[in-house]
Amino acid sequence: MTAHEGVATPRPLLLPGVLDGPQVAATVRSILAEQRPDGAIPWFTGGHLDPWDHTEAAMALDAAGEHAAAERAYRWLAQSQNPDGSWYAGYFEHGAAGVSNHAVETNFCAYVAVGVWHHHLTCGDDGFLDRMWPVVRRALDFTVGAQLPGGPIAWRLDEDGTPAGEALLTGSASILHALRCGLAIADYREEPQPDWELATGLLQHAVAAHPERFLDKGRYSMDWYYPVLGSALRSPAALRRIEADWDRFVVPGLGVRCVSDRPWVTGGESAELALALWAVGERERAVEILRWIQHLRHEDGSYWTGYVFEDDAIWPEERTTWTAGALLLAVAALGGDPATVAVFGAEQLPNGLAVQGCC
Repeated sequence: MTAHEGVATPRPLLLPGVLDGPQVAATVRSILAEQRPDGAIPWFTGGHLDPWDHTEAAMALDAAGEHAAAERAYRWLAQSQNPDGSWYAGYFEHGAAGVSNHAVETNFCAYVAVGVWHHHLTCGDDGFLDRMWPVVRRALDFTVGAQLPGGPIAWRLDEDGTPAGEALLTGSASILHALRCGLAIADYREEPQPDWELATGLLQHAVAAHPERFLDKGRYSMDWYYPVLGSALRSPAALRRIEADWDRFVVPGLGVRCVSDRPWVTGGESAELALALWAVGERERAVEILRWIQHLRHEDGSYWTGYVFEDDAIWPEERTTWTAGALLLAVAALGGDPATVAVFGAEQLPNGLAVQGCC
């Protein structure tokens, strides 16, 4: 039995002042309502799907007890994977015929490892892991193949399949998290992946210590908190990073700016910052952020993507599954959901090979 069938909400999703039982159930229903019969979870009805946000929504469904729906989402990823292990950046319908964006972005491809490990920790289904392991292996082999000198991962592939010569800090931090989850799967299966171990060590060092190796996107809040969320930084370095730009990105009472010089707060970035804060022991601030963004909640339980506070206007006028998903995952972590804590707390995820000082 599941939340949308009218039974009890999983206790970790009950967070006083943020979500009660009926509110959780409504938010879960808002994601389920967008999932297509083939398992795909688009941003919203009529919108496109990207593999990263699709996976985030699937993880939220698992945290809510909707395991069958989450498994359908992973089945969609398995069926849609390209032969080289990648996915395209955007889809309207299942399969190649519905591709809306033929670009290939490496962090989109790697994130399947985070979702698959989260699902396995939630359900303990070795059969699921057997089915998804080849998908994860191809995806991470593809991603590691795009590693640049010095450790960063090229953020995309050119049309001829050549990795771009540039890396994004946010994307590489997300890939670091995915590689650590992939190594956890490999350890569980007793199938060592030495190439991933080396790539993980090099990438961790680059994200934590060499910002000059990435494109300068410092205007974006994701570049601020993702080295923490992606597990490259933990206390006290993580707290120093959070404090350094808190006033630049955080708008008290409203949430987190997407871009530092724009009067626009977004639910997804706010929920992810809350998750990063929780990961480094800042529980009270995490809960406060989640309370603030309830002004983005729609009466049906879904969440608006963002709010332009200078104009007192919702923008864009869309309610996205990934915004709801990010919120549910942050609440699940704060509530002590074991799988979500293990994945985003990252304390037990393999670190890869230590390479500090090597380059």
